[in-house]
Amino acid sequence: MFGNLFKNKSNNSLVFLFLSLVILDQLTKFLVISNFDLYDSLEILPIFNLTFVVNYGFAFGLLNNPSLNQLIVSIVILIIILYFFYLLIKTQDKIFQFTLVLILAGAIGNFIDRIFRGFVIDFIDVYIGRFHWPAFNIADSCISVGFVIMMINILFLNKKL
Repeated sequence: MFGNLFKNKSNNSLVFLFLSLVILDQLTKFLVISNFDLYDSLEILPIFNLTFVVNYGFAFGLLNNPSLNQLIVSIVILIIILYFFYLLIKTQDKIFQFTLVLILAGAIGNFIDRIFRGFVIDFIDVYIGRFHWPAFNIADSCISVGFVIMMINILFLNKKL
């Protein structure tokens, strides 16, 4: 089953990228949770803070409610992770593989939080004046960038899933 994934150096680079992104995500979250109290904020630039918040829901705080059944949320996310992992093993398209690695690294990074903490740690706070984008993390960035590249690949380069 995993034979296709480790056949060549290009795939080994994808595995290295995946592991590096998951480690970077977990390391940054560890640093935030170790050095900030919940809702503490540190201004880095006039439009960027590090702000420790938690997210019980999906991307960008969707369904962010600790009373929702976390088991259902976790199962849905696990099914999505398994499906994307299946796609990664089956595809030969290098751009699609790259996007899947980004998305999977992000999904796994946030899934680790859900399993071990019961919530996802978010800390990147981008804003203009009083208008804030929902706080996010490295894993969310990986998912977003991977999805955008995937859509460009599908829509403009006519690559099929």
